[in-house]
Amino acid sequence: MQKIPALTIKELYVSVEGKEILKGIGLSILSGELHVVMGPNGSGKSTLTYTLMGHPNYKFKDQSSKIKVNNTLINTLAPHERAKMGLMLAFQNPLAIPGVTLGSFLRTAYRELYKNEKIDLISLHRQIQQTAKDLRLDEAFLKRAINDGFSGGEKKKAEMLQLVTLKPKFAIFDEIDTGLDVDALKSVAAGIELLQKQGTGILLITHYQRILNFLKPTHVHIMKAGKLVKNGGVELVKQVEEKGYANF
Repeated sequence: MQKIPALTIKELYVSVEGKEILKGIGLSILSGELHVVMGPNGSGKSTLTYTLMGHPNYKFKDQSSKIKVNNTLINTLAPHERAKMGLMLAFQNPLAIPGVTLGSFLRTAYRELYKNEKIDLISLHRQIQQTAKDLRLDEAFLKRAINDGFSGGEKKKAEMLQLVTLKPKFAIFDEIDTGLDVDALKSVAAGIELLQKQGTGILLITHYQRILNFLKPTHVHIMKAGKLVKNGGVELVKQVEEKGYANF
């Protein structure tokens, strides 16, 4: 069966406060693929993330810039509308939400996203428990307020639990590997692999190659000064590790 593009980006020219940051970014990510964008600080990686999720401060140069999810143009959609279309973001620094338990949030979000389907709540609860176990997240965290008092690694695992449970068509990871120890890195990598098996197309944005020791990227892209200056495979990761970004 032919894969359907999960995310298509064409001629992405984006400005922030009148300054052009992205300068013609183009990508096409198919369902189940893992695309990695690497680059130095200030290269435009975060701008790409915010633009894809619909941050209002990030402006397109003109109508030639297009973002599509499964061939549907989403340029003008609000962030929550993009989420309903199947586009989700794992935050670099997830917010705490006192008073709302992680388990309750996941059940509510799942029911909202899949309200047109028949949902067995008992099966859903068991699925969430099993996914938490697979991600090495103690089941007790499902009864705690979202990210309230969580360590850095626990926050990232909770983000992975949300994504695997909600099954987006496309997931963006904005430097989710920042500050994680090896065990947490392995857990996050396991979550990304689960998403790929579910058919989620993935964009992983990172500075470093550490998390890529546990993953098999489909494509690797090097970003500098708002442009994708090199596209290839895992060999680019090795080049970055050995020589840095100066030679791109």
